[in-house]
Amino acid sequence: MRLDTILRVCAKLFIPFIFVFGLYVQLHGDYGPGGGFQAGVIIAAGVFLYAIIYGLSAAQRAVPKGLVEFMVPMGVLIFAGTGIYSFVVDTNYLDYNNLAHGDAVEGQHWGIFLVEIGVLVTVASTMIAIFYAFAGRGRQ
Repeated sequence: MRLDTILRVCAKLFIPFIFVFGLYVQLHGDYGPGGGFQAGVIIAAGVFLYAIIYGLSAAQRAVPKGLVEFMVPMGVLIFAGTGIYSFVVDTNYLDYNNLAHGDAVEGQHWGIFLVEIGVLVTVASTMIAIFYAFAGRGRQ
């Protein structure tokens, strides 16, 4: 792919915007369409584009396999930890009212935000792990 200068330059320009758009979808998910799942897929697609243009080994240097494998359960832990914290403050699982120590509206906002961050991390890392597994098949 050394001769594909146009693809490399376009990818170098688009990939940061893909990541920023993924973060926008994540942060805007409270107020409109979007959220953790959509943002996770968009961020994973940015890594896929990087791997397709620059090669799988370059993508694995940028986003190491070990980090990806660590982030899959970390996202689930963020999601579940938000619910378990609800138990600690004597409410139902994933009842966010008491997350902000008395302010129910602020607690709901933080609860949804944390759950969506957990979904983002899990979805993005799972998609990247699946991509690495399939793209790396047959390479030894």
